[in-house]
Amino acid sequence: MDMQDFDPRVQPIANGVQTLRPDEENKDDNWQRIRPRWQRGLKIFLRDRRALASTIILLLLIVLALIGPFIYQRVGIEIQSDLAGRIGPTRYHVYYHEELSRQDQLPSPAYWLGTDSVGRDILARLMQGLLISLTVAVTVEVVDIGLGLCVGLLAGYYGGWIDQFLARFTDIMFAFPSLLFALLLVGVFGPNANDFFASFPLFGDPGNSRLLIVSLALALTAWPLMARYVRGQTLHLKEQQFMEAARTVGSSDWCIITRHIIPNLFSLIFIASTLNIAGTIIGEAGLSLLGVGVQDPGSSLGLMIADALEVTQSHPWEVFVPTAVLTIIVLAISFIGDGLRDAFDPHH
Repeated sequence: MDMQDFDPRVQPIANGVQTLRPDEENKDDNWQRIRPRWQRGLKIFLRDRRALASTIILLLLIVLALIGPFIYQRVGIEIQSDLAGRIGPTRYHVYYHEELSRQDQLPSPAYWLGTDSVGRDILARLMQGLLISLTVAVTVEVVDIGLGLCVGLLAGYYGGWIDQFLARFTDIMFAFPSLLFALLLVGVFGPNANDFFASFPLFGDPGNSRLLIVSLALALTAWPLMARYVRGQTLHLKEQQFMEAARTVGSSDWCIITRHIIPNLFSLIFIASTLNIAGTIIGEAGLSLLGVGVQDPGSSLGLMIADALEVTQSHPWEVFVPTAVLTIIVLAISFIGDGLRDAFDPHH
């Protein structure tokens, strides 16, 4: 007896030809084909010392941003406050707390990285700035991947008038420079942001009300590039033999997209997103530097740099710290993106 008689996926057809039932198709076949490529790519990435070191540094910065403030506010000595008397680190290690008698201080047991021009703890503001940068980066990439993947898949897979319409819409979005678009959104919605986002976690904190508007502006100008990447790769995948085999056995469009196309887009999406994160963080810092992003008493790396520009000559430490951290973040993410591209991009 032929082994096909025992295969529950095989169904007879009137003319004697047997095929696989589409609804019982092996869901793991595509993943089994992709898994060895991911394993090889991971080995290549781990051998890249520059990318591996950058990954470790970035993870340390993420940990610092997430749990650093909680620890820092419980470590330190008591100080004499001008208005509140003796206070502990739970008060003065908060990013918005001011001690006007302790302006522009160098690192000390009380203030580990010193204070800024209005007596605020630089390390506390630095950790808050890291959290802001990471929040903006994640928010932008969620929108970037979501819109870019949907538009790129629809345009590349179906083609025709859908492709033409989405391509023209993408071109229109490309015409908006991210900086000018952010300025437009902040100018229109910024005055009411404090009231609208007051109850939102993080976005409702003092000075952070415009953060979501800035994130939205950066995301709406970033997704068209992702859509182009996805569309081009989808057009390439449509011509592959495994796609013809999937159509032959009667797989639906939804099945082909979710089981065969999207898994093969993962490496492209990861690489493009990683490289875009660096630009997003620079964009947020630049907007805060111009005064349209996070506002005082909030904190971001760009705002810290802007506040320290006035005392660059007398207290260069205050501008060096946020600038150095911003540089490290951007370089680390760029090196990680290069490592992912070398490891997973088949053209490298």
